Amino acid sequence: MPSPRASLPSRASWRTAGPLLAAAWALSFPLFSSLGPHRLWGWCAAAGYLTAAALAVRRPRAAAAAALTGAIAVPLLWLVLSGQGQSEVLVIERSGRLLLESGRLYVDHPAGVEEYTPYLPGMAVFGIPHALLGGPLGDARLWCAAALFAGMWAGRRLLGGAASGRLSLLVASPVVALPLVVSGVDLPLTGLLCLALAAAGAGRPVLAGAVLAGACALKWTALPAVAVAVALLAVRRGRGAAVRCALVAVLGSAALILPGVLLQPAELWRQVFAFPMGRAEVATPAGSPLPGHLLAELGPWGWYMAVALLVAGGLAVAVSLVVRPPGTVVAAADRLAIGLALAFALAPAARFGYLALPVLLCLWARSFTVPGRPRTLAYDRSHELRADPRRPDAAHHRPAPRAVLR
Repeated sequence: MPSPRASLPSRASWRTAGPLLAAAWALSFPLFSSLGPHRLWGWCAAAGYLTAAALAVRRPRAAAAAALTGAIAVPLLWLVLSGQGQSEVLVIERSGRLLLESGRLYVDHPAGVEEYTPYLPGMAVFGIPHALLGGPLGDARLWCAAALFAGMWAGRRLLGGAASGRLSLLVASPVVALPLVVSGVDLPLTGLLCLALAAAGAGRPVLAGAVLAGACALKWTALPAVAVAVALLAVRRGRGAAVRCALVAVLGSAALILPGVLLQPAELWRQVFAFPMGRAEVATPAGSPLPGHLLAELGPWGWYMAVALLVAGGLAVAVSLVVRPPGTVVAAADRLAIGLALAFALAPAARFGYLALPVLLCLWARSFTVPGRPRTLAYDRSHELRADPRRPDAAHHRPAPRAVLR
């Protein structure tokens, strides 16, 4: 019989392989990217990941610290202090300034790409600190990152998950580190989606609906999460809870978005919907060799075909929620990730970087659970038993409601 120690080299290789793969991916940016912030991140992150690989076997905590330092702390500090970053940072900060100065969110009749704001009104909140504080402390990336961490932490607390080093590894991974350092624009949405799925899994329909309303006020790509959370609640708590969640999400989204619609309806349509779909006067710079973008480049008929495939993909995911609704947080995160990945792949204009959102959802749902147990909070509904002449045991089985990990 082989000794248990025989498995140690295999474990060590797996611990080292992750940082090495991350380092190789990070090094591709200095070699192939023409964007300064991406190149800087690549050099710093590669150094951090290589150091983490050297420490992974004997000092795992030091390895995590090295990865966090190289992939996040050093490049973020440098870019924030030097005022560098992707254009999304300036767009968010401009929205916050416009909101405080005039109550408006969008530049009227934008002449160039830099004047477009392809986000819903809620995103301007993360630009307000820059208008009030200015300088490094007001950088939108810091506040976007704070929203991500708050959402992931609160979701873990709702589900009763124990603290785990896997969460720090997730934060240090390129999936989180790169967008956090260079732009931060998708981080608040990701944090809110994590919290919404956790609230639905914990049987909190009103909280889930309120969080979903906040997510839908940031970007329209949050809409599929409403259907997924409602389906999860229907399985775990019944139709009434699902309806309450949907009502809170719809009414809350309307309350947050409607003022911007009434104030600048034409600009909101042009910049939030037409521009990302490639139908505005100015072409969107977003473009990767994904199926939807390749079809859109073939002409008007290709664009309509891409949109048709996008709608078909959305309908397929919706049917799957009815036929086989998710019953766990992990299943819900996976289903939402599939829907978002299809949307990004089939959209007429999209970037590979958008796929980090569905990947992060899947990894987060698995980052704090106990190995060998279902990754969800199970609601004990035994207190709902009622006396039934056909069930003589029901009259005596009425424990207090409690949340347990199955």
